[in-house]
Amino acid sequence: MLKGFKEFMLRGNVIDLAVAVVIGGAFGAVVTALVKDLVTPLIAAIVGTPDFSAITFTINSSKFLIGDFINALVSFLLIGSAIYFFVVAPVNALMARMKRGEVPPDPTTKKCPECLSEIPIAAKRCAFCTSQQV
Repeated sequence: MLKGFKEFMLRGNVIDLAVAVVIGGAFGAVVTALVKDLVTPLIAAIVGTPDFSAITFTINSSKFLIGDFINALVSFLLIGSAIYFFVVAPVNALMARMKRGEVPPDPTTKKCPECLSEIPIAAKRCAFCTSQQV
């Protein structure tokens, strides 16, 4: 039983996932600090409140921390944009470059001229409208 667990833990994808989680957590902490220490004071200077995260409103004795929510939203948007521009876009460009010389596969279906349904290329009749195919 321990041998199987050891093999599982030493598999490449488990270690890669563990590293990704640790790096992701560290990156999230950096972006959160960026938002809290740099972006929030900038927005607070524009709004006129010295501590932007302290912006709240109260309804029926319930306190709504709108400033904290905006901090979290800005952090989320910054993390999402960083992941997109530094990971997703370069990988998509690399994959497109790798596929540049490939020929697309032959189509396996065609549209019926009568009902515009997708039918197999070798079909003699449309399965949907039963029209004869040329």
